[in-house]
Order: sequence, then C-alpha cells, then structure tokens
Amino acid sequence: MDLVLCHTTADFDALGAAVGLCVLRPGSRIVLTGGCHPTVRDFLALHRDEYPLIERRSVNPQQIRSITIVDASGRDRLGKAAEWLDLPQVREIAIFDHHLEAHSDIPATVTQIEAVGASTTLIVEKLKNQAENSDIPFRLLPSEATVMALGIHVDTGSLTFEGATARDAIALAWLMEQGASLGVIAEYVEPGLSPQLQDLLREALNNLRSETLHGYSVAWVLLSTEAYVPGLSSLASRLLDLTETDALLLGNVYKFSENENNRNMAPESPVSNRLTIIGRSRIEGTNLSELFQPLGGGGHARAASLATRDVDPLLTLNQLADELKAQIPHPPTARELMSSPVRSIRPETSVGEAHRILLRYGHSGLSVVDAGDRLAGIISRRDIDIALHHGFSHAPVKGYMTPQLKTIAPDTLLPEIESLMVTYDIGRLPVLENGQLVGIVTRTDVLRELHQQKARDRGSNAEFSYCAVSESVEQLLRSRISAELWQLLSIAANIAQNRGWQLYIVGGAVRDLLLATDDTLALTDIDLVVDGKCGSDDSGAGVELASSLQKLYPESRLDVHGQFQTAALLWHKDSAFGSLWVDIATARTEFYPYPAANPEVEASSIRQDLYRRDFTINALAVRLGVPRSGELLDFFCGLLDLESKQIRVLHANSFIEDPTRIYRAVRFAVRLGFEIEPQTEGYIRNALTSGIYYRIQGENGRAPALETRLKSELKYILQAPYWKVALQMLGDLQALRCIHPSLELDRELWRQLRLLDRCLNERKKEGSATDSVTDVTDVRKKEEGSSATDSVTDVTDVTDVRKKEVGRRKKEEGRDNSQFPIPNSQFPIINIPDWQMRLEVLIAYVAPEYRGKVAANLQLPADSIKRLEVLEAGKNELAEGLPKCELPSQLVLLLRNYELPVLIAIALQSPRSPRRQIWEYLTKWTNVEPPLNGNDLKALGYKPGPGFKRMLDDLLAARLDGDLGDRAAAISFLAQRYPQT
Repeated sequence: MDLVLCHTTADFDALGAAVGLCVLRPGSRIVLTGGCHPTVRDFLALHRDEYPLIERRSVNPQQIRSITIVDASGRDRLGKAAEWLDLPQVREIAIFDHHLEAHSDIPATVTQIEAVGASTTLIVEKLKNQAENSDIPFRLLPSEATVMALGIHVDTGSLTFEGATARDAIALAWLMEQGASLGVIAEYVEPGLSPQLQDLLREALNNLRSETLHGYSVAWVLLSTEAYVPGLSSLASRLLDLTETDALLLGNVYKFSENENNRNMAPESPVSNRLTIIGRSRIEGTNLSELFQPLGGGGHARAASLATRDVDPLLTLNQLADELKAQIPHPPTARELMSSPVRSIRPETSVGEAHRILLRYGHSGLSVVDAGDRLAGIISRRDIDIALHHGFSHAPVKGYMTPQLKTIAPDTLLPEIESLMVTYDIGRLPVLENGQLVGIVTRTDVLRELHQQKARDRGSNAEFSYCAVSESVEQLLRSRISAELWQLLSIAANIAQNRGWQLYIVGGAVRDLLLATDDTLALTDIDLVVDGKCGSDDSGAGVELASSLQKLYPESRLDVHGQFQTAALLWHKDSAFGSLWVDIATARTEFYPYPAANPEVEASSIRQDLYRRDFTINALAVRLGVPRSGELLDFFCGLLDLESKQIRVLHANSFIEDPTRIYRAVRFAVRLGFEIEPQTEGYIRNALTSGIYYRIQGENGRAPALETRLKSELKYILQAPYWKVALQMLGDLQALRCIHPSLELDRELWRQLRLLDRCLNERKKEGSATDSVTDVTDVRKKEEGSSATDSVTDVTDVTDVRKKEVGRRKKEEGRDNSQFPIPNSQFPIINIPDWQMRLEVLIAYVAPEYRGKVAANLQLPADSIKRLEVLEAGKNELAEGLPKCELPSQLVLLLRNYELPVLIAIALQSPRSPRRQIWEYLTKWTNVEPPLNGNDLKALGYKPGPGFKRMLDDLLAARLDGDLGDRAAAISFLAQRYPQT
C-alpha cells in the first residue's frame, strides 16, 4: 500500500498536493492524519468520493510500502500516523513541502522543499512535465484539477500573498487548461477585505434582512456611506458566504455632487443621492441581469449590478428583493432525486454477505430494514471494510450499522437535502413515506443535480462542467425524426406517466441523434427503458407498455422475450414507420457471476441500467414525458467522449466480465471514426494477457461470452465494409485470442484473408454476368441467420435449386452471399455468407486438432464444423494428388469431389503451384460442361441409368482435354465408346 499523508488540520494545499501525487502514482491512497480545515471539511462533505481517501484506522500498517508527506516535514504534524515512519518494511519516504524554514526530523529518502507559494505547485509541475513528454494523451479529471487549483489559490491568496511566485501562476494556468472549475474555486476561496470594507461587513451583518422561500434564503441590506466605496463586489461575495445565503442584494447609498466630476461647475452645485446595488445569486432560474435592466443595470444571470440616482433607496431595494423572490423556481424534491427501489438487508445479515451484495450491485452502502420493512439503519462500505479488516465477516451487520439516522420525506427540497449532507457529513439520506423506505438520495444524486443546474445556466459548454450536459434535446429529437415516430414516442411516454413510470430512449439512438449532421435521422432500431419508481414491483413494466402500444398500433407485431419481460414491437415495410424495431425493457442491473459468463439481470433504476452498458457513448438517455421532457441523462461523460471522438469503457473490469466488448469497442471505433481511449485500450490488453477467459473455460467448462455472443460480434465486423481495418485493429490488440489462445493476425494469415477477398470478388464478378439472382440487404441487423444446404442430385436442376436456396437465405442472412455453382459436382450449391467464409479462414489457421472444437464453441453450422474438421485431411490428399494431374480432366475429376469452401481454404494454405491449379479449376474449368446432357442421351436412344453418369463424365473429360469440338463430334464419340445394341 502506497500512502500520501496530509498534516493534521489539513488545508487545501495539502489535499491538492496529495491528489496530484495520486495521479502521478496510481493506486496511492490519501490519509488525513488528524482532521481538516472547516472549509476543506465542507468541500469533502460533497466531493469525498472523487478522491482516493482512506481513514487512518482502516490502514493495515503491515501493508504499507511507501509514504509520501505533503505540505509538512516534521513528525509533530502527522499525529499518530508518524508511527508508520518507523516500520521496517517501508522502503521509501518522500517529502514535498514549501516551508523552507521548517526543521525536518523525518528520515526521508526523497525530499523536495522549494520556495514556491504552495506545495501543490511542485506536484503540478511534475504532472505538467509528464503530460508534455508523454506519447499517450494526458488529461486531468476536472475534479482533480479543481482541488489542486484550490490548494494554490488558498495558499497564495489567489497570487496576492508575498510568497506567491511565477511558478504558482504557471501551475494555475495549466490547471485551468485542464478544466479546473472556477465556480467551485470561487465557492471555497476566501479573499481579504480592506479595513473600510470590514467595517461595512459588520454593519451589514447587523442590519441584514432575510427570508426563506422554497428552501432558498434571500437577503438584502442597505448601507449608507459618505462617498462611493470601491470593492463592494468583494464585500457582497464575503457576505454571501458568511451568511450562507442563496441570493443577496447589497445596496449602497451615498452623496454625489456634480462638481466632483466637473471643476467648472459652481461650488453650490446640487448634491444628489446615488444608489449602487450589487447582486449575487446561487439559485437556478434567477436572472439578476434581467432584474436590474429596467433601472439601467446589467451583468450576468448570477452576478449583476446597477447604479442609479434620485430614487428612494430603501423602496427600490425592497422592490427588487420582491421581484427576485418571484423569480425563484420550485427546487427539485427528494422524490425527483432519489434512487428507487432501495437495496436493503436484514439486521441479521452477516458482514460478509453484505460485502458480497455491495460487490454485486456496485453500491457504496446498504439500508437495513427490520421484519416490518421499517428502516433500522444504514451500513456503508467503509463500515463493512473496517469490520472485515478486524475479521468479523460472520458478525451481523446490526453491530456495525448506523442506527440513528437523518431521514427525509419525498417532498423535502434540494437545499434542505444539501444542508443536511454538509452539516452532518452524510453521504446518503433515506426517503421515508408513511414509515416505509421508498428511496434514497445519495451525495452523487445531489452533486449531479447541482452540476446540471450549473450546466443549464451556462450552456452545454459550461466551464464548470465535470462533464458537459445539454439542457434538452427534445427539439433536436423532434426535428430529426418523422412526425409519426415522434407521436409514437409521445404516446408511449403518456402511457408510462399515467402508470407512475418514467420512460427513456437510450443507447445507440441517442448517440446517433447527437452525432447526426443531416436534418433527418432514419431510426430503424430504438431502445426504450421504463423506470418504475417507489419500490413497486414493476419488473413487467416493459411488456405492459409494449402491449398497450400494440393495441393502438395493431399493424405491429409484438414479441415478448427475456427473463425480465423485455418486449419488442416490429413494423415491416409499414407506410408510416417503414421497417422499425422498438425494444421496450424495464430498467435493469446485471451481475456477472464469473468472467465471460452470461449476466444475471434484475429490475433496477435508470442509472444502474445505463451503468451496465458497454461504453460511455452508448450510456446516454433522453427523458420522454414530463417532468423535464427531453432532458439528457449523461452520468458517465458520454457527451465529452462524443466530442473527443473516443471509445471509453465504464469500468475497469468491463472486458473481464464480457470479452465481446473488446470487439464492440473496435467495431464502434472503426465505424464512427473514433479512437479507443488509452486507458480503455490498457484494460483490453490487461484482460487479454491475464488468461482469465481460458482459465474460466477450464474451470466451468464453457464461457458463454466466447460462444454465440462472440460469433455475433465477429459477424458484425466481418460482414461490414470496414472489416479489414477492424480486423487489423483486433490483431494489433491481440484480440483474436478470444477465438483461440494461439490465433494471431500475422503476415501469413493476413495474406490468406486478402487472397480470399480476391477470390470472393472474382466469383461475384463472374456470377453477376451469368446469374440473375438478386442480392438481399434489407434485413434487421439483430436477426441471426442459421446455415443449411439442400441436397441436389439432378445436375440439370442446378439453376432452379439455386434460386430456391437463395430465396430461403433471403430471410436468414441479409448480407451478400458468395454463390458458387459448380456444374457436374456431387455437392449441392454452396451459399455461404462472406463473413462466415472469412471466419472459417481464421479458424482454419489454428492447429488442425482445435478447429472443430473452436467452430463448435462458436456454434457455427454443422456443415461448417465438418468442413473445418476434414480440412487437413483434404489438404494432405490434394498435396499428394495434384502433382499427378497432367490433364485438365484429371484436375477436374479430382477437385470436383471437394466442396468449394474446402477447396478455397486448402488453396489459401497451399504453396503457389497447387494454389494455381485450384484457382485454374475454379476460374476456368468449372464452367466447362459436357456438349450433351441427359435429355440428349435419351433422344439418342440411350436408356437412363447409372451409365449416364459415366457417359457424361467421359464426354466432359474429352471436352476438357480438347478431344471434342462440336455436337456431332460428341455423338460420334459416344457411338465409338458406347455403341448401342
């Protein structure tokens, strides 16, 4: 364990430097050795989960490998944690400080103490240097940049203190480039006031009037001075912070004489009252600029000012206060913010079992309810970790839970919720209705709402944004889809709302909507998710909604499937919708019992439903129906990744749980022209090199993700026009090992694939000139075709059978198929999709003894498995037989005994000479037919029977070898070889 220690009563400089070190040294944990400054405490009450903090009592001293101390260099600043410095196994002790005069009594192995304004500056310089010299794109998280910027701001007085240096300014500038939030910095930095302003501050505090409305406090005060006072904006900001007021109007009235600005005026010039008002607001929906404009003022929505004269100062201020209060919107309630249903356990549940539940669902805490489902307490991950640390995995959670809880009602307003969390340092608040637990509001819920409020105020490119959120995409959606489709979505939303549900459009449709550059978007595949609130059993909500819609749209087909009643509505060549597929599901969460397994799913919330998805760009949702219709849900910064054109996974174990996401990452990257984000690529490589998939196959006998799900992803890639680029990317990632551990895209395999592509293209050119069978391309992407062949015995019916077979395949494959008719062959028409041919080439590159098993594991058709199993034997047979073929007839009679895909696969793996013979057979000799057919033989008086085949073969051989010319020669040939009695 690598630790970063902050000194006792940690300030922002210590915290910022510690966070920066954790970025430099991933995996390090921060320990606050003895409390923190009040402003830091308030900051962490909301932002604690964004930093790798660990409590001192949770540290196992025997696991400590290194210790780094920031903003201090003496043992006396570390409290009890100083004892760790003497542990024998600690191999490194580093100090980063900016107090030159301090005496160090710590045996450090690395020391950096320099004359800068903040210790954080030293760490930022290291990060900046690493970013400038790294080949991999580097960027801090906004939350990391913000806390480091706070450290420099506070310790340098925003670069005004005597110890501030140019190095501090450069570090701050770089942090701003990295996305440091000025809004958060302004909230926690405390600028100084002049003596005059300090006197006015005391007067303002004594005379301040305030009122609370909708959970927000509004204050106003009028100060009287002899003359104009500079710096009133700083006074307003300080007053706002000290009183914890949400909105403030600070008025200043003073005497003003015209001759102060005009020396030519008479000394007895009239003196007038001037009124200056400074406005500050933290309330979403208020606009001080609009408020002040009628009196000649202006500014920003949250910060504005005005200056006027010859008005009644007190009356004017009171009127503006009333108008400001009228602007305040009703804030969100707990019911709108809460997560529901709530995962709960009984008091008797063991700590170990509680830990497994947290792991399964990814929660940071669990509610504990008694037999009557009444809330008994809450146990956090921190509580469970401490209990496990002390070896109490079998103890009941009731001994470790927090029983005395702060709770809220569904109608509790956001400001009160935020106040409770900050005041009592609470990370989650249970929501009770009639004594029953109906939801829970977490710190994350509050932070997200506050962030979205700021983003809505400043626009989608908000400087504060931890990730950009558009205010509403309803107009965008409505303008780019057909009126009929918008009406369908609106009806679905109304049905859901009437049942107390919330409906969302999620996934690829949202992604494509935001990426679309055309005015119209042709959506043929839409995923809808129903979020049933308040803990009711709404697992069948998706089916119920789909059934209701089907009654209104009887021309659609309703399919019900899935463990949790997922349903789909399908339209085929409809006059209004065309070919449309609408999936409707209840919000779900999923858990993988072991790597590469099929997930276990159960009903959950929209956030958990989005969290189970593969990539951030696919974890976007748009709310349909009131309230907040058209609101974009972006919990995982998918918008930023769309703007950055990168594929980023949601969590580090994603590829361990589902290896098919590796193939989807490549598919989306190539199709959309995106890059795989470096850390995501690292997760891919780690998953592949870990060997976990093959170990699981050995332990469990199978890994479902490497079976039909992998085949589906391979099909999507290998049938796409960009398959070459995608396959090269998979090869670079060594992801073909998911098919078999030995499979790699080396030069020889790539040569075989290119030869196959040339072969398929040549055959299609020939086929297009002689075959009138139309291609099929319009089948829904999700349908998975099966493969089979019909048996053909009469070679004269080849064309009819081919048309029949292709017609059947129309419904199954929906992609270009390579049709290979071989006249006079004993085999039926081979009609295999190109993607499957490519896949068989990949499988054929592994050792012969594994080919059939790999094909069976991917659940390829039986004929495909058989081809791969006999491939090596056929290759050996032809290696022996082809050199003996001196005449074309010998070549044809030998090779026509093999299916065409087998011949192609053998050719791809063979040296040039036999490959040329097979290619000559395919391109030249297969089109040669006997000059007479069965009907001709009957017309000549021959009786049908087994002899027909010998006669036709002899005719074909003679023609191939150039011994026959026209029809007359063929008849003469038969008369000599097969005289009639």
